[in-house]
Amino acid sequence: MEQNPSPEPRNNSRILLIVALFLVLLGINGVLYWMNRQKNAENQQLTTQVQEKDDQLKTQITEFEKLKADFERQSQEVQAMGLSNDSLEAKIASINADLLKLRSFKAGSFSIKEQQRFKQRAQNFEAQLRKKDDEIAQLKADNEALYTETTTLKERQNKLADTITTIARSNQELSEKVAVASRLQAENIRVGVVNSRNKEKDDDDNEFKAKRVEKVKITFNLARNDVSPKETKQIMLRLIEPDGAALYNLSTGGGTFMIDGSEAFYTAKQDIVYDNSRQPVQFLYAKGAPYKTGLHTVELYEGGVMIGKTTFTLK
Repeated sequence: MEQNPSPEPRNNSRILLIVALFLVLLGINGVLYWMNRQKNAENQQLTTQVQEKDDQLKTQITEFEKLKADFERQSQEVQAMGLSNDSLEAKIASINADLLKLRSFKAGSFSIKEQQRFKQRAQNFEAQLRKKDDEIAQLKADNEALYTETTTLKERQNKLADTITTIARSNQELSEKVAVASRLQAENIRVGVVNSRNKEKDDDDNEFKAKRVEKVKITFNLARNDVSPKETKQIMLRLIEPDGAALYNLSTGGGTFMIDGSEAFYTAKQDIVYDNSRQPVQFLYAKGAPYKTGLHTVELYEGGVMIGKTTFTLK
């Protein structure tokens, strides 16, 4: 009797096939899982790189904005000192161009090369900024020293001007005192008359008859004065009649001179060399016409200043 073949080998083959398929699927899943993890890691790395670039870009923009603000501060300080700030304006323009370029980068496009280039530029600007700050600080110190020196010089000039003014005023006062002290004085003034017969008459009361007067004689001494220089002095005589008019005739030596800024008539004048010896001086005046009756005044002047005065009466 023929027996049926055993089904176990067929079942075993099926089991092995199923196991093999499972293993293949497991392997594929493992590969897919690994690949997915790799992809996630790459994406994460890329995201991190993009974030780092963006952070670096923001940092660089902030740094350039600070540099711009510092250069603008320097420009204002230099301008306030009245100096040219063209070089600083050029730096500010250059920084503005850099900021425009930095802000134009898209997300993640700020390459390492660009990062290094802008970082180097920022370092260069920073070095220039520090150097300019040192220059400005020195300029301020120099200006302060110059201001102090100028102020001190002005104070000295003001004090010197005050001193000069004081000295000038003192000299003026001294000159005025010397001028006053150097004025001559006529002393012992006496009046006499000479008649038509050339006879002189004196009177202690200085009273004379008008009809007998041909000439009037005035004598006096110039008082001692150690301040007045020994030089030629011009003595003026004014003989004033009772009506207040001074006798004046060009033909007999009369003329005009200044008294206190005003023009006045004089009756006669003569030049003498003053020698501080109480030297005598004499005027002899002939009117050439009858004299008026009444009180007459005799005034004597030297240098436009009255040096003596007296009166006499004609009856």
